[in-house]
Amino acid sequence: MSLEQLRDKLNEINHELLKLLSERAALVQEIGQLKEKQGVPKFDPVREKDMLEELVAANTGPFHNDTVKQLFKQIFQASLHLQEDQHKKQLLVSRKNQKEDTIVSIGDVQVGAGSPIMIAGPCSVESLEQVREVAAALKQAGMTVMRGGAFKPRTSPYDFQGLGIEGLKILKQVSEEFGLKTISEIVHPAHIELAADYIDVIQIGARNMQNFELLKAAGDSNLPILLKRGLAATIDEFIHAAEYIVSRGNKQVMLIERGIRTYEKATRNTLDISAVPILKQETHLPVLVDVTHSTGRKDILAPCAKAALAAGADGVMVEVHPNPAVALSDAAQQLNIEEFGRFLSSVRESGLFK
Repeated sequence: MSLEQLRDKLNEINHELLKLLSERAALVQEIGQLKEKQGVPKFDPVREKDMLEELVAANTGPFHNDTVKQLFKQIFQASLHLQEDQHKKQLLVSRKNQKEDTIVSIGDVQVGAGSPIMIAGPCSVESLEQVREVAAALKQAGMTVMRGGAFKPRTSPYDFQGLGIEGLKILKQVSEEFGLKTISEIVHPAHIELAADYIDVIQIGARNMQNFELLKAAGDSNLPILLKRGLAATIDEFIHAAEYIVSRGNKQVMLIERGIRTYEKATRNTLDISAVPILKQETHLPVLVDVTHSTGRKDILAPCAKAALAAGADGVMVEVHPNPAVALSDAAQQLNIEEFGRFLSSVRESGLFK
């Protein structure tokens, strides 16, 4: 054969290989769908090992066995990626499933519509007077959404656990007086329905990010959900936690990065700023950042808030207390009202928040 004839033959084989690879890919996708239904892991190392050994045994050259292994390992890896991409496309929260951004409506407040929001308020609801004082300051500063913890999951069982239902009642009374929307954490599935009588947004805290029964109950609710990333959760785990809620029918879900636990001791947690653009890219849900819990340091709240907004966050959450020194929880990291004013001015001066 001439050189051109050999090249033509090679091209024919290339096209045959491509056709076979495409047929293999279709089978891989079908297997992936079956594994998804059965809850079987996509990667099976034993199966891969057996296939490689069978291929090496059938190898007649001229490629060395190591080369054959390497070639097919690349094909296996590409097949696994195909199954993973297929899974991501199937997720309701995936950007591949929905191109346009989800806009969450908290009454007349829209989150994810292009104008970042600021959520502020005390770590814990301690008294009517305390919440009223914070609410008055927030209203004067032009804020529209207030946070406040009524149920407080704490590391120690001896720490203040919150006022419970009484705390929710205080939030409702103050919100009606000052015209603010309210966010509060719910920790028990049985309280989800009750929460609708008192607050505007249900928060699912970091310690409950994988409380699957709570996620399901939140998915059955009509209230917007603010889902916090777990202390040691990967972004993939975070996204799947959100999927639990959306898969039950509640599409009004917001994600909030609140720092993850690392070896670093300079801050309370490590603020994963990269999570913001990744979550915005991978999902269509609004993404916020809690600068208080992620840093635990009042002196760096403003720059971290600016960083979050610059990274594309749809909002920032910060804790404010009339007198942090006597706060029943997270005393060291809450801003007093004067400090909040300076924090807000600094963030506004950046031009990233109006």
